[in-house]
Amino acid sequence: MVARVVIAAPGSGSGKTTVATGLMAALRGRGHVVAPFKVGPDYIDPGYHTLAAGRAGRNLDPVLVGTQRIGPLFRHGAAGADIAVVEGVMGLFDGRVGQHVEEGGLGSTAHVAGLLRAPVLLVVDARGQSTSLAALLHGFRSFRPGVRIAGVVLNQVGSDRHEQVLREACGEVGLPVIGSVRRAAEVDVPSRHLGLVPAAEHGNHATRAVAAMSALIESSVDLDAVVRLARSAEPLDGPLWSAHDEVAPVSGRPVVAVAGGPAFTFGYAEHTELLKAAGAEVVVVDPLRDERLPAGTTALVLPGGFPEAHAEALSGNELLRHEVAAFAQSGRPVHAECGGLLYLAKQLDGHAMCGVLDADATMTPRLLLGYRDAVATAPSVLHPEGARVTGHEFHRTRLTPAHTDRPAWTWRDHEGVAHGEGFSTGALHASYLHTHPAGNPDAIARFVQAGAD
Repeated sequence: MVARVVIAAPGSGSGKTTVATGLMAALRGRGHVVAPFKVGPDYIDPGYHTLAAGRAGRNLDPVLVGTQRIGPLFRHGAAGADIAVVEGVMGLFDGRVGQHVEEGGLGSTAHVAGLLRAPVLLVVDARGQSTSLAALLHGFRSFRPGVRIAGVVLNQVGSDRHEQVLREACGEVGLPVIGSVRRAAEVDVPSRHLGLVPAAEHGNHATRAVAAMSALIESSVDLDAVVRLARSAEPLDGPLWSAHDEVAPVSGRPVVAVAGGPAFTFGYAEHTELLKAAGAEVVVVDPLRDERLPAGTTALVLPGGFPEAHAEALSGNELLRHEVAAFAQSGRPVHAECGGLLYLAKQLDGHAMCGVLDADATMTPRLLLGYRDAVATAPSVLHPEGARVTGHEFHRTRLTPAHTDRPAWTWRDHEGVAHGEGFSTGALHASYLHTHPAGNPDAIARFVQAGAD
Protein backbone atom coordinates (compact mmCIF):
# COMPACT_ATOMS: atom_id res chain seq x y z
CA MET A 1 0.00 0.00 0.00
CA VAL A 2 1.20 3.51 -0.77
CA ALA A 3 2.98 5.38 2.03
CA ARG A 4 0.95 8.34 3.24
CA VAL A 5 1.09 11.31 5.61
CA VAL A 6 -1.51 13.90 6.55
CA ILE A 7 -0.45 17.55 6.92
CA ALA A 8 -2.57 19.25 9.60
CA ALA A 9 -2.48 22.34 11.81
CA PRO A 10 -4.08 23.76 14.95
CA GLY A 11 -6.02 26.23 12.81
CA SER A 12 -6.33 27.93 9.44
CA GLY A 13 -3.48 30.19 8.37
CA SER A 14 -0.77 28.08 9.98
CA GLY A 15 0.99 27.24 6.71
CA LYS A 16 -0.50 23.87 5.73
CA THR A 17 -0.67 24.73 2.04
CA THR A 18 2.94 25.94 1.89
CA VAL A 19 4.25 22.86 3.70
CA ALA A 20 2.04 20.34 1.89
CA THR A 21 2.61 21.80 -1.58
CA GLY A 22 6.33 22.21 -0.92
CA LEU A 23 6.56 18.61 0.29
CA MET A 24 4.80 17.32 -2.81
CA ALA A 25 7.18 19.19 -5.11
CA ALA A 26 10.32 18.41 -3.09
CA LEU A 27 9.52 14.70 -2.87
CA ARG A 28 8.78 14.63 -6.58
CA GLY A 29 12.13 16.30 -7.16
CA ARG A 30 13.79 13.44 -5.32
CA GLY A 31 12.24 10.90 -7.68
CA HIS A 32 9.11 9.94 -5.76
CA VAL A 33 5.77 9.53 -7.50
CA VAL A 34 3.57 11.67 -5.30
CA ALA A 35 -0.22 11.43 -5.05
CA PRO A 36 -1.66 14.79 -3.85
CA PHE A 37 -4.89 15.09 -1.84
CA LYS A 38 -6.87 17.79 -0.04
CA VAL A 39 -9.35 17.20 2.78
CA GLY A 40 -12.68 18.97 2.29
CA PRO A 41 -14.45 20.67 -0.61
CA ASP A 42 -11.67 23.12 -1.54
CA TYR A 43 -11.04 23.59 -5.27
CA ILE A 44 -8.09 25.99 -5.15
CA ASP A 45 -5.39 24.15 -3.19
CA PRO A 46 -5.60 21.05 -5.45
CA GLY A 47 -4.60 23.26 -8.39
CA TYR A 48 -1.29 24.02 -6.67
CA HIS A 49 -0.99 20.36 -5.66
CA THR A 50 -1.35 19.39 -9.32
CA LEU A 51 1.50 21.72 -10.28
CA ALA A 52 3.66 20.38 -7.45
CA ALA A 53 3.06 16.66 -7.93
CA GLY A 54 2.57 16.50 -11.69
CA ARG A 55 -0.66 14.54 -11.33
CA ALA A 56 -4.24 15.48 -10.51
CA GLY A 57 -4.89 16.87 -7.05
CA ARG A 58 -7.95 15.18 -5.55
CA ASN A 59 -10.32 15.87 -2.68
CA LEU A 60 -11.29 13.61 0.21
CA ASP A 61 -14.54 14.86 1.76
CA PRO A 62 -16.65 12.41 3.78
CA VAL A 63 -19.48 14.94 3.98
CA LEU A 64 -19.86 15.19 0.20
CA VAL A 65 -19.09 11.63 -0.87
CA GLY A 66 -19.79 9.51 2.22
CA THR A 67 -17.36 8.00 4.68
CA GLN A 68 -17.44 4.66 2.87
CA ARG A 69 -15.94 6.16 -0.31
CA ILE A 70 -12.87 7.80 1.24
CA GLY A 71 -10.69 4.68 1.21
CA PRO A 72 -11.64 3.65 -2.35
CA LEU A 73 -11.21 7.20 -3.69
CA PHE A 74 -7.83 7.46 -1.99
CA ARG A 75 -6.67 4.16 -3.50
CA HIS A 76 -7.89 5.30 -6.91
CA GLY A 77 -6.08 8.63 -6.70
CA ALA A 78 -2.91 7.06 -5.28
CA ALA A 79 -2.68 4.25 -7.85
CA GLY A 80 0.84 4.12 -9.28
CA ALA A 81 2.30 6.44 -6.62
CA ASP A 82 4.76 5.45 -3.90
CA ILE A 83 3.81 8.21 -1.45
CA ALA A 84 0.72 10.33 -0.82
CA VAL A 85 0.63 13.74 0.83
CA VAL A 86 -2.78 14.76 2.18
CA GLU A 87 -3.31 18.42 3.07
CA GLY A 88 -5.87 18.94 5.82
CA VAL A 89 -8.62 21.51 6.20
CA MET A 90 -8.88 24.24 8.86
CA GLY A 91 -7.78 23.00 12.31
CA LEU A 92 -7.09 19.32 12.89
CA PHE A 93 -10.42 18.55 14.57
CA ASP A 94 -12.60 21.08 12.71
CA GLY A 95 -15.33 19.40 10.71
CA ARG A 96 -18.98 19.93 9.95
CA VAL A 97 -20.49 21.94 12.79
CA GLY A 98 -22.71 19.89 15.07
CA GLN A 99 -21.70 16.51 13.63
CA HIS A 100 -19.00 14.42 15.25
CA VAL A 101 -17.22 11.11 14.86
CA GLU A 102 -14.75 9.34 17.11
CA GLU A 103 -11.75 11.24 15.71
CA GLY A 104 -13.35 14.69 15.79
CA GLY A 105 -15.74 16.62 13.57
CA LEU A 106 -17.33 14.86 10.59
CA GLY A 107 -15.16 15.57 7.56
CA SER A 108 -12.31 16.98 9.65
CA THR A 109 -8.65 16.32 8.96
CA ALA A 110 -8.58 14.04 12.01
CA HIS A 111 -11.57 12.10 10.67
CA VAL A 112 -9.92 11.54 7.28
CA ALA A 113 -6.56 10.67 8.87
CA GLY A 114 -8.39 7.98 10.87
CA LEU A 115 -10.11 6.63 7.76
CA LEU A 116 -6.74 6.47 5.98
CA ARG A 117 -4.96 5.06 9.06
CA ALA A 118 -2.30 7.66 8.42
CA PRO A 119 0.12 9.54 10.71
CA VAL A 120 -0.34 13.29 11.14
CA LEU A 121 2.38 15.90 10.75
CA LEU A 122 1.28 19.03 12.62
CA VAL A 123 2.29 22.40 11.17
CA VAL A 124 2.46 25.05 13.89
CA ASP A 125 2.70 28.79 13.28
CA ALA A 126 5.32 29.60 15.92
CA ARG A 127 5.02 33.38 15.81
CA GLY A 128 4.52 34.71 19.33
CA GLN A 129 5.18 31.32 20.96
CA SER A 130 7.99 29.69 22.87
CA THR A 131 7.57 27.26 25.78
CA SER A 132 3.77 27.53 25.60
CA LEU A 133 3.99 25.45 22.44
CA ALA A 134 4.42 22.39 24.69
CA ALA A 135 0.97 22.96 26.20
CA LEU A 136 -0.61 23.38 22.78
CA LEU A 137 0.97 20.18 21.49
CA HIS A 138 0.04 18.27 24.64
CA GLY A 139 -3.58 19.33 24.21
CA PHE A 140 -3.77 18.35 20.54
CA ARG A 141 -1.99 15.06 21.14
CA SER A 142 -4.25 13.99 24.02
CA PHE A 143 -7.58 15.36 22.79
CA ARG A 144 -8.32 12.35 20.56
CA PRO A 145 -5.88 9.53 21.43
CA GLY A 146 -6.91 7.62 18.28
CA VAL A 147 -5.37 10.33 16.08
CA ARG A 148 -1.62 9.73 15.73
CA ILE A 149 0.23 13.04 15.72
CA ALA A 150 3.70 11.79 14.85
CA GLY A 151 5.74 14.92 14.29
CA VAL A 152 5.84 18.70 14.10
CA VAL A 153 6.87 21.21 11.47
CA LEU A 154 7.67 24.57 13.04
CA ASN A 155 6.59 27.37 10.71
CA GLN A 156 7.36 31.08 10.71
CA VAL A 157 10.40 30.61 12.96
CA GLY A 158 12.13 33.92 13.64
CA SER A 159 15.72 33.04 14.66
CA ASP A 160 18.12 30.31 15.76
CA ARG A 161 17.33 31.05 19.42
CA HIS A 162 13.60 30.94 18.73
CA GLU A 163 14.01 27.58 17.03
CA GLN A 164 16.02 26.17 19.96
CA VAL A 165 13.33 27.11 22.49
CA LEU A 166 10.59 25.67 20.28
CA ARG A 167 12.48 22.40 19.82
CA GLU A 168 12.86 22.12 23.59
CA ALA A 169 9.10 22.63 23.97
CA CYS A 170 8.42 19.86 21.47
CA GLY A 171 10.85 17.61 23.33
CA GLU A 172 8.90 18.12 26.56
CA VAL A 173 5.90 16.37 25.03
CA GLY A 174 7.92 13.80 23.11
CA LEU A 175 7.12 14.97 19.60
CA PRO A 176 9.97 15.03 17.06
CA VAL A 177 10.57 18.18 15.04
CA ILE A 178 10.59 17.15 11.39
CA GLY A 179 11.24 20.62 10.05
CA SER A 180 11.78 24.26 10.94
CA VAL A 181 10.63 26.78 8.34
CA ARG A 182 11.83 30.36 8.50
CA ARG A 183 9.74 33.30 7.37
CA ALA A 184 9.93 33.65 3.59
CA ALA A 185 7.74 36.14 1.74
CA GLU A 186 8.83 34.87 -1.68
CA VAL A 187 6.45 31.89 -1.44
CA ASP A 188 3.39 34.09 -0.98
CA VAL A 189 0.61 33.60 -3.52
CA PRO A 190 -1.89 36.44 -4.03
CA SER A 191 -5.32 36.07 -2.47
CA ARG A 192 -8.70 37.60 -3.12
CA HIS A 193 -12.27 37.38 -1.87
CA LEU A 194 -12.49 33.57 -1.71
CA GLY A 195 -8.89 32.73 -0.83
CA LEU A 196 -5.86 32.05 -3.02
CA VAL A 197 -5.98 32.96 -6.69
CA PRO A 198 -6.32 29.62 -8.56
CA ALA A 199 -3.14 28.26 -10.11
CA ALA A 200 -4.79 28.13 -13.55
CA GLU A 201 -5.33 31.90 -13.39
CA HIS A 202 -1.92 32.73 -12.00
CA GLY A 203 0.17 31.03 -14.68
CA ASN A 204 3.92 31.51 -14.36
CA HIS A 205 3.58 33.19 -10.96
CA ALA A 206 1.94 30.05 -9.59
CA THR A 207 4.72 27.90 -11.07
CA ARG A 208 7.34 30.13 -9.48
CA ALA A 209 5.50 30.06 -6.15
CA VAL A 210 5.42 26.24 -6.17
CA ALA A 211 9.14 26.16 -7.01
CA ALA A 212 9.81 28.51 -4.10
CA MET A 213 7.74 26.33 -1.75
CA SER A 214 9.69 23.28 -2.91
CA ALA A 215 13.06 24.96 -2.32
CA LEU A 216 11.96 26.21 1.10
CA ILE A 217 10.77 22.79 2.24
CA GLU A 218 13.79 21.03 0.74
CA SER A 219 16.06 23.21 2.86
CA SER A 220 13.90 23.26 6.00
CA VAL A 221 12.30 19.82 6.40
CA ASP A 222 13.89 16.40 6.86
CA LEU A 223 12.43 14.70 3.80
CA ASP A 224 13.86 11.32 4.74
CA ALA A 225 12.04 11.58 8.08
CA VAL A 226 8.81 12.46 6.26
CA VAL A 227 9.16 9.38 4.05
CA ARG A 228 9.83 7.16 7.09
CA LEU A 229 6.80 8.65 8.80
CA ALA A 230 4.60 8.05 5.73
CA ARG A 231 5.80 4.45 5.50
CA SER A 232 4.73 3.89 9.10
CA ALA A 233 1.05 4.21 8.10
CA GLU A 234 -1.00 1.18 9.03
CA PRO A 235 -2.18 -1.20 6.28
CA LEU A 236 -5.19 0.08 4.35
CA ASP A 237 -6.89 -2.66 2.39
CA GLY A 238 -9.94 -2.56 0.19
CA PRO A 239 -11.11 -1.87 -3.37
CA LEU A 240 -10.22 1.01 -5.65
CA TRP A 241 -12.97 3.39 -6.69
CA SER A 242 -13.71 3.08 -10.39
CA ALA A 243 -15.93 5.35 -12.45
CA HIS A 244 -16.81 2.36 -14.63
CA ASP A 245 -18.25 0.58 -11.60
CA GLU A 246 -20.47 3.57 -10.80
CA VAL A 247 -22.14 4.26 -14.16
CA ALA A 248 -22.98 2.33 -17.31
CA PRO A 249 -22.14 3.82 -20.74
CA VAL A 250 -24.91 5.12 -22.95
CA SER A 251 -24.91 4.55 -26.68
CA GLY A 252 -24.15 7.22 -29.24
CA ARG A 253 -21.14 8.87 -27.55
CA PRO A 254 -22.73 12.27 -26.80
CA VAL A 255 -20.40 15.28 -26.76
CA VAL A 256 -20.36 17.02 -23.36
CA ALA A 257 -18.73 20.44 -23.37
CA VAL A 258 -17.23 21.46 -20.02
CA ALA A 259 -16.30 25.10 -19.42
CA GLY A 260 -12.71 25.57 -18.34
CA GLY A 261 -9.92 28.11 -18.54
CA PRO A 262 -9.12 30.78 -15.94
CA ALA A 263 -12.75 31.75 -15.25
CA PHE A 264 -14.04 28.22 -14.52
CA THR A 265 -11.46 26.35 -12.47
CA PHE A 266 -13.65 24.63 -9.85
CA GLY A 267 -14.04 20.95 -10.58
CA TYR A 268 -13.28 17.47 -9.32
CA ALA A 269 -11.17 15.03 -11.35
CA GLU A 270 -13.79 12.32 -10.80
CA HIS A 271 -16.38 14.40 -12.68
CA THR A 272 -14.63 14.01 -16.02
CA GLU A 273 -13.89 10.36 -15.26
CA LEU A 274 -17.57 9.68 -14.59
CA LEU A 275 -18.72 11.57 -17.69
CA LYS A 276 -16.38 9.48 -19.83
CA ALA A 277 -17.37 6.24 -18.11
CA ALA A 278 -21.01 7.11 -18.84
CA GLY A 279 -20.15 7.17 -22.54
CA ALA A 280 -19.57 10.87 -23.15
CA GLU A 281 -16.88 12.51 -25.20
CA VAL A 282 -15.69 15.35 -22.96
CA VAL A 283 -14.42 18.52 -24.64
CA VAL A 284 -13.23 21.62 -22.76
CA VAL A 285 -14.43 25.05 -23.88
CA ASP A 286 -12.85 28.28 -22.58
CA PRO A 287 -15.49 31.06 -22.46
CA LEU A 288 -12.73 33.67 -22.33
CA ARG A 289 -11.30 32.64 -25.70
CA ASP A 290 -13.48 30.18 -27.60
CA GLU A 291 -16.23 31.77 -29.68
CA ARG A 292 -18.16 28.58 -30.40
CA LEU A 293 -19.20 25.49 -28.50
CA PRO A 294 -17.35 22.36 -29.61
CA ALA A 295 -18.74 20.77 -32.75
CA GLY A 296 -21.58 18.36 -32.04
CA THR A 297 -22.11 19.47 -28.42
CA THR A 298 -25.20 17.78 -26.98
CA ALA A 299 -24.80 18.74 -23.28
CA LEU A 300 -23.06 21.57 -21.45
CA VAL A 301 -21.43 21.74 -18.00
CA LEU A 302 -20.65 25.15 -16.52
CA PRO A 303 -18.68 24.55 -13.29
CA GLY A 304 -17.72 27.00 -10.58
CA GLY A 305 -14.85 29.40 -10.63
CA PHE A 306 -14.34 33.14 -10.65
CA PRO A 307 -16.38 34.61 -13.52
CA GLU A 308 -16.76 37.74 -11.38
CA ALA A 309 -13.01 38.35 -11.79
CA HIS A 310 -13.33 38.03 -15.58
CA ALA A 311 -16.76 39.55 -16.12
CA GLU A 312 -15.67 42.13 -18.69
CA ALA A 313 -13.84 39.57 -20.83
CA LEU A 314 -16.67 37.04 -20.57
CA SER A 315 -19.13 39.73 -21.57
CA GLY A 316 -16.95 40.71 -24.51
CA ASN A 317 -17.16 37.20 -25.99
CA GLU A 318 -20.61 37.87 -27.43
CA LEU A 319 -20.54 35.03 -29.95
CA LEU A 320 -20.19 32.36 -27.29
CA ARG A 321 -22.68 34.03 -24.94
CA HIS A 322 -25.31 34.02 -27.66
CA GLU A 323 -24.52 30.43 -28.61
CA VAL A 324 -24.81 29.26 -24.98
CA ALA A 325 -28.15 31.06 -24.72
CA ALA A 326 -29.44 29.46 -27.92
CA PHE A 327 -28.17 26.06 -26.78
CA ALA A 328 -30.01 26.30 -23.46
CA GLN A 329 -33.17 27.61 -25.08
CA SER A 330 -33.13 24.70 -27.54
CA GLY A 331 -33.80 22.33 -24.64
CA ARG A 332 -30.42 20.63 -24.57
CA PRO A 333 -29.12 19.67 -21.09
CA VAL A 334 -27.18 22.32 -19.15
CA HIS A 335 -25.71 21.84 -15.66
CA ALA A 336 -24.34 24.99 -13.98
CA GLU A 337 -22.86 25.35 -10.48
CA CYS A 338 -22.08 28.64 -8.73
CA GLY A 339 -19.81 30.42 -11.23
CA GLY A 340 -21.70 28.72 -14.04
CA LEU A 341 -24.93 30.02 -12.55
CA LEU A 342 -23.57 33.59 -12.69
CA TYR A 343 -22.56 33.14 -16.33
CA LEU A 344 -26.15 32.23 -17.21
CA ALA A 345 -27.59 35.37 -15.58
CA LYS A 346 -28.64 38.47 -17.51
CA GLN A 347 -25.73 40.42 -16.11
CA LEU A 348 -22.90 40.19 -13.58
CA ASP A 349 -21.99 43.46 -11.89
CA GLY A 350 -23.35 45.37 -14.87
CA HIS A 351 -21.64 43.21 -17.51
CA ALA A 352 -23.92 41.32 -19.90
CA MET A 353 -23.87 37.55 -19.49
CA CYS A 354 -25.75 34.83 -21.37
CA GLY A 355 -29.23 35.90 -20.31
CA VAL A 356 -30.54 32.37 -19.94
CA LEU A 357 -31.84 33.16 -16.45
CA ASP A 358 -34.13 36.09 -15.75
CA ALA A 359 -31.91 37.23 -12.89
CA ASP A 360 -29.03 39.61 -12.18
CA ALA A 361 -25.85 38.81 -10.24
CA THR A 362 -23.86 41.20 -8.05
CA MET A 363 -20.88 40.98 -5.73
CA THR A 364 -21.61 41.43 -2.02
CA PRO A 365 -19.43 41.78 1.11
CA ARG A 366 -21.12 38.78 2.72
CA LEU A 367 -19.55 35.32 2.46
CA LEU A 368 -22.03 32.45 2.21
CA LEU A 369 -20.21 29.29 3.24
CA GLY A 370 -21.23 25.86 4.44
CA TYR A 371 -22.57 22.41 3.73
CA ARG A 372 -26.22 22.09 2.71
CA ASP A 373 -28.47 19.04 2.95
CA ALA A 374 -30.65 19.79 -0.04
CA VAL A 375 -33.78 18.24 -1.49
CA ALA A 376 -34.66 18.45 -5.20
CA THR A 377 -38.06 20.10 -5.50
CA ALA A 378 -38.80 18.78 -8.99
CA PRO A 379 -37.45 16.23 -11.46
CA SER A 380 -34.51 17.60 -13.42
CA VAL A 381 -31.78 16.65 -15.84
CA LEU A 382 -29.73 15.64 -12.78
CA HIS A 383 -32.11 14.29 -10.12
CA PRO A 384 -35.57 12.89 -9.61
CA GLU A 385 -37.96 14.88 -7.45
CA GLY A 386 -37.24 14.36 -3.76
CA ALA A 387 -33.60 13.36 -4.27
CA ARG A 388 -31.45 14.26 -1.28
CA VAL A 389 -27.98 15.64 -1.90
CA THR A 390 -25.32 17.13 0.36
CA GLY A 391 -23.49 19.98 -1.31
CA HIS A 392 -21.35 22.96 -0.40
CA GLU A 393 -22.03 26.67 -0.86
CA PHE A 394 -19.11 29.12 -1.14
CA HIS A 395 -19.52 32.58 -2.70
CA ARG A 396 -19.76 36.33 -2.17
CA THR A 397 -22.37 37.05 -4.81
CA ARG A 398 -26.14 37.41 -4.87
CA LEU A 399 -28.60 36.48 -7.58
CA THR A 400 -31.85 38.48 -7.82
CA PRO A 401 -34.24 36.74 -7.84
CA ALA A 402 -32.56 33.76 -6.17
CA HIS A 403 -34.95 31.23 -7.72
CA THR A 404 -38.23 30.72 -9.51
CA ASP A 405 -41.53 29.76 -7.86
CA ARG A 406 -40.20 26.21 -7.74
CA PRO A 407 -36.48 26.36 -6.86
CA ALA A 408 -33.95 23.72 -7.78
CA TRP A 409 -33.28 22.97 -4.10
CA THR A 410 -34.71 23.51 -0.66
CA TRP A 411 -32.84 23.08 2.62
CA ARG A 412 -33.03 24.14 6.25
CA ASP A 413 -30.36 26.13 8.04
CA HIS A 414 -29.06 25.44 11.56
CA GLU A 415 -32.06 27.29 12.99
CA GLY A 416 -34.52 25.20 11.03
CA VAL A 417 -35.46 27.98 8.59
CA ALA A 418 -36.27 26.71 5.09
CA HIS A 419 -34.47 28.14 2.07
CA GLY A 420 -35.03 27.78 -1.64
CA GLU A 421 -32.33 28.30 -4.24
CA GLY A 422 -31.50 27.71 -7.87
CA PHE A 423 -33.24 27.24 -11.19
CA SER A 424 -34.48 23.95 -12.62
CA THR A 425 -36.48 24.31 -15.80
CA GLY A 426 -36.68 21.67 -18.47
CA ALA A 427 -33.17 20.45 -19.20
CA LEU A 428 -31.50 23.30 -17.29
CA HIS A 429 -30.22 22.91 -13.73
CA ALA A 430 -28.41 25.94 -12.31
CA SER A 431 -27.59 26.49 -8.65
CA TYR A 432 -25.03 27.87 -6.20
CA LEU A 433 -24.65 24.40 -4.70
CA HIS A 434 -21.37 22.60 -5.43
CA THR A 435 -21.76 18.82 -5.45
CA HIS A 436 -19.18 16.06 -5.72
CA PRO A 437 -19.98 13.71 -8.63
CA ALA A 438 -18.42 10.70 -6.85
CA GLY A 439 -21.09 11.13 -4.18
CA ASN A 440 -23.84 11.40 -6.80
CA PRO A 441 -22.90 9.15 -9.75
CA ASP A 442 -26.54 8.60 -10.73
CA ALA A 443 -26.81 12.32 -11.50
CA ILE A 444 -23.93 12.05 -13.98
CA ALA A 445 -25.50 9.02 -15.67
CA ARG A 446 -28.85 10.82 -15.90
CA PHE A 447 -27.18 13.92 -17.38
CA VAL A 448 -25.23 12.01 -20.03
CA GLN A 449 -28.32 10.03 -20.96
CA ALA A 450 -30.18 13.30 -21.49
CA GLY A 451 -27.40 14.39 -23.81
CA ALA A 452 -27.70 11.18 -25.78
CA ASP A 453 -31.50 11.32 -26.20
